[in-house]
Amino acid sequence: MKRHTRSASAVVAGLALIAGCGTEVRRDTRPGAVGAGTPVSGDVLEQQFEQVVKRVLPSVVQINTDSGLGSGIVYDDKGDIVTNDHVVAGAQRLQVTSPSSKTPLPATLVGEFAANDLAVVRVRNAPLTRATFGDSGRLAVGQIVLAMGNPLGLSGSVTNGIVSALGRTVSSQREGSFPGATIAGAVQTSAPINPGNSGGALVTLSNQVVGIPTLTVTDPQIGGAAAGIGFAIPSNTVKLIADQLIASGRVKESGRAAIGAKVRTVVDLRGDVEGVGVVSVTPGGPAANAGIVADDVILSVNGVRTQTTTALSEALATLKPGQKVKAQIMRPDGARQTVTITLGQLPG
Repeated sequence: MKRHTRSASAVVAGLALIAGCGTEVRRDTRPGAVGAGTPVSGDVLEQQFEQVVKRVLPSVVQINTDSGLGSGIVYDDKGDIVTNDHVVAGAQRLQVTSPSSKTPLPATLVGEFAANDLAVVRVRNAPLTRATFGDSGRLAVGQIVLAMGNPLGLSGSVTNGIVSALGRTVSSQREGSFPGATIAGAVQTSAPINPGNSGGALVTLSNQVVGIPTLTVTDPQIGGAAAGIGFAIPSNTVKLIADQLIASGRVKESGRAAIGAKVRTVVDLRGDVEGVGVVSVTPGGPAANAGIVADDVILSVNGVRTQTTTALSEALATLKPGQKVKAQIMRPDGARQTVTITLGQLPG
């Protein structure tokens, strides 16, 4: 996140207890996976942490724009750096500072895909260290991970935690030029994520980048970020989108379902949220082919209520292009009808 957004807290006490007591830890063949079995002493675990930091942190850069700062990860040997779109959206000036050089380097925007909150920027003719991206599909709940980035401008900061959950669907709100995003399959982690961490690296003990820390949950009771609840974009999604942005500057195969309609949240005369109103439909698109027209209100998709545009985005994020789903709609005269939509693909 940029310097002015979001946060999370780690299970530091639990990790310190493991380090102090030599709790049994067993390895498996997954990248960075940690389970029960082979004893690992506190000294060995500490050495693993140090090794991961030494190997991966040189690949984590700081990105400064005219509106804030964030983090990025060196993706390849051509100077391409992947980050969050909300870090660079609308920026007129981009500069990258790498751990090997404290002099800011000018960067250019290669491409962005706001729907997944991902972007790629490029630095030319600079000595950058490429990171290794792992398979986020092989992550396990309870696995130890480190978050690397530049929280609050403190460059090269590292925090630790675990994978708290997998497969979350989370949404972020509009922020300046960034329209907001819905992320499917997000990795939930307890590793602290603070403003400036966005675009950084979530890393396993096998030096594999398995996610990009992106956002945290806001606790309305305290009016701030909820402790220990942060989310990262899984590395498999990062690779899918980044490869296309680098190749052509845009995303042609997003893997994201879409209905082919421009929508807005609508309320009734009492001010209660009613559903998602259709502003217009794409001719020949999924919604149009299903008989949906402007001024219809979408009440549910695939059995999930869609009271807001965010709810609709989250429902679609769990579905696939080509899938047939039922949608309940309300016509302008108040009549309700169920239609079948063959989902299309969200364009880049």
